[in-house]
Amino acid sequence: MGEPTSRVVDVHTHMYPPAYVQLLESRKTIPLIRRFDGANDPRYIILPSEAEALDRTTGDGSKSTHLPGRPVTSHYSSLQQKLHFMDTHSIDISVLSLANPWLDFVASAEAGETAKSINTEFSNMCATAPGRLFFFATLPLTAPPETLLAAIGHIRGLRSCRGVVLGTSGLGRGLDDPALVPVFRALAANRLPVFLHPHYGLPSEVWGPRATEEYGHVLPLALGFPMETTIAVARMYLAGVFEQVPELRLLLAHSGGTLPFLAGRIESCIVHDGHLVREGKVGPSRRTIWQVLREQVYLDAVVYSEVGLKAAIDASGVDRLMFGTDHPFFPPLTSDEQGEWESMTWNANAVKKGLGDGSDGAKAVMGGNAIEVLRLYEDS
Repeated sequence: MGEPTSRVVDVHTHMYPPAYVQLLESRKTIPLIRRFDGANDPRYIILPSEAEALDRTTGDGSKSTHLPGRPVTSHYSSLQQKLHFMDTHSIDISVLSLANPWLDFVASAEAGETAKSINTEFSNMCATAPGRLFFFATLPLTAPPETLLAAIGHIRGLRSCRGVVLGTSGLGRGLDDPALVPVFRALAANRLPVFLHPHYGLPSEVWGPRATEEYGHVLPLALGFPMETTIAVARMYLAGVFEQVPELRLLLAHSGGTLPFLAGRIESCIVHDGHLVREGKVGPSRRTIWQVLREQVYLDAVVYSEVGLKAAIDASGVDRLMFGTDHPFFPPLTSDEQGEWESMTWNANAVKKGLGDGSDGAKAVMGGNAIEVLRLYEDS
C-alpha cells in the first residue's frame, strides 16, 4: 500500500455473503435468486418489472434468451473475488456493504438473529484482510424496537464496522418517520454514520409501457435510484431530522442523487411555501439545505463524469466526497470480468479530470477523506 494520503478507498462496494444468498434462494417472491436451465449463473430478481418478466418466463415453459434479473456471478459473494477486484484496480481499502434490499423483507421475529448472523459474517470476512476490509452493517429494521436498538449495540462492538447501510423505507414509512429518531440518535451516539442507498425507485408506471421490454434497466437505475435518494433526504430535512439529531452523519450513494443540482430549487420552494411560512418553519434560525449538505452529509463519487463530480463538490465540498465503484454491479459486457471494469475507470477518471491528477483534492476524494471520516486508520 502507499502512504495514507495516497491510498485508494472504495466506500461503495457490495457483497452478498453465502448466508444471504441461501436466504434469497429459498424465497418465492422478490427479492429472490432463481436458477434457469442452460444458464451458467443464477439470476438475482429484485425489481417489480423483473418479477413480471419472471412470471412470463416460467409461465410459458419456454427457454427464453432474455432471462429476468441479473446474473449472480462469483463477484457477488466471493471474498477472494473481491480482493482480486481490489488488486486489479489498485484499491487499497474497501468498505463492504450488503446490497439492496438488505433485510427489509425479513419477518419481524427472524430479523434480529438474521442481522446478527449477516453482520458477524461480514466481520469475519474483514478479519481475513485486516486493514484492507471494513464494512457497513445492516440493521433489522422489521424487528421490534428493542431488538433494533440492541442490534446497534452489537455492531458497535464489531472491530471492522464503520457504520450502517440503510435504504429509504426505514421502518416502512420513510426516513422522516418520527419512530426512526431514536434509531438515528443511537447511531449518532455510537459514531456510526449511515450509508444511505436507494432500492425502491419510483413507481414502474412512471417509465411507461415500453420500458420493460425495450429499455432494459436504464430508467429505474439511472433516474429512479437518484430521485429516490433525493426525495428521502428532502423528507428528512423537511421533518427536522437533522435538527433533532445534529450529530447524525449520512453518506449518500451516487453522489446524493440529484441533490447537488436541485438543492437551490428545494430552498426556493421552502422560502416561498405559504404553509411552511405560516407554521414558522422558515425563520432566520433555520439551517438551509446547503448548510446541512456541508455539515451532516457526505457524498460518494459514484457519478461517472467530472460534470456531476464538480456539482457534488460545489454543493458539499471537496472534503466531503469519497470514491466508490458500486462493484459488483455494472460489470463489463464486452470484456473479461476478471480484468478492468468501467465502473472503476470512469469514476476514477472523473476525479482526475475534475480535480487534477495527483492533486490534493483528488487524493482526498480517492481515499484521504474516507480514511479520516470513517476512521480507517483504527483497528477497532
